Amino acid sequence: MDIEEKLRILGGAARYDVSCASSGVRRPGRGGKLGDCSSFGVCHSWSDDGRCISLLKILFSNHCVYDCAYCANRASVSRPRASFTPQELADLTMDFYRRNYIEGLFLSSAVWVSPDYTMERLLLTASKLREEEGFRGYIHIKAIPGASPELIRRAGAYADRMSVNIELPTERSLRLLAPDKKKEDILGPMGDVAENISCNREERKRFRKAPAFVPAGQSTQLIVGATPESDLRIVRLAEGLYGRYGLKRVYYSAFVPVSDDPRLPGLEDPPLLREHRLYQADWLIRHYNFTSGEILDEDHPQLDEELDPKSGWALRNPQFFPVEVNRADYDTLLRVPGLGVKSAKRIVYARRVHSLDFGDLKKIGVVLKRARYFITCRGRYYSGNRVKDEEIRRNISSLYRPAAGKARQSDQLSLFAGSGVLPGVEDALTSASGEL
Repeated sequence: MDIEEKLRILGGAARYDVSCASSGVRRPGRGGKLGDCSSFGVCHSWSDDGRCISLLKILFSNHCVYDCAYCANRASVSRPRASFTPQELADLTMDFYRRNYIEGLFLSSAVWVSPDYTMERLLLTASKLREEEGFRGYIHIKAIPGASPELIRRAGAYADRMSVNIELPTERSLRLLAPDKKKEDILGPMGDVAENISCNREERKRFRKAPAFVPAGQSTQLIVGATPESDLRIVRLAEGLYGRYGLKRVYYSAFVPVSDDPRLPGLEDPPLLREHRLYQADWLIRHYNFTSGEILDEDHPQLDEELDPKSGWALRNPQFFPVEVNRADYDTLLRVPGLGVKSAKRIVYARRVHSLDFGDLKKIGVVLKRARYFITCRGRYYSGNRVKDEEIRRNISSLYRPAAGKARQSDQLSLFAGSGVLPGVEDALTSASGEL
């Protein structure tokens, strides 16, 4: 099989893995070397400053010894199979980079022969790129569940970011849909990476020239909708992973039916809107100092599809509002629906000069379509009087509804408006940037 055919098969097989993002790595280019990681990082779609950038996202092999029901590459399915050699993949990466097709590599793999055998192949590929080719661009490597800690440690010395995909929220679901995998085989490598990152940080404090280990941290991926766990269970799990393992990101992937296995749910379309709401809840935990218990509880275990999570929290906690923008501290402003990190910082800075009214908020770029119901300026509401909760919910919900006569689409959510965007989800860009 030639390289072009392998690229077609293994590039297509990698599309289900969404756990790659901006690197956040600073590695400037050097004379005689190739590649350059700038401060805004490299990802497969959009950088922090809004630029579209490219990443070679590929599987080393789609031969798999496991038979996970939800996976398109599972052992029992009949499909074209292919595998690279470490030299082939290193050459392909360098060829694409020299042609300016890519700025980095996201390398994953099915479990071929055994976890250690697969992890060793990924390690050899990264080693060839770094040591033989002098490649200094971004590399994200998937740590294979069940692989030895030593192989993962050695791979981490070449990688900017590593990830171990949890896939399913509970051990029970793992036994049901992925009986070949064990919880400890997933959490073990995740813990090893976290421990090595922590030790490396301490070492670099003492020795400035000590080599870095996974400087951009680690991430993971959860499949949404393949099993019956509630959003509360998923959000609690994500919160625990951030706290225990110091993850940079938890990615959520709407379940795409790939077979008629009776263990899988009969979904007509992937639950993309649910995935979107989980990302918003994730932003609240990581950037807005919310806890999972504030976003959801046993009485409200599912995220409201009609409201973003912050608006839902606000309507359940009317005693917190209204917030007076001229007196509230920064953390309080972040609790207001529609006020994000940038808006809150602008308000705190601008009010040092003079007290603000609603006209001033518009001038400094604050979007009031949601915030106006929960704030006052100089003691006055936007409409002059407080709006009833029922009307607030109705007005905010209308922001997410499709236009009259249009049905919801099942296309993947996009950051920008245009064809293929789920109608009604107008805050896709602001939720991706943290502006909730």
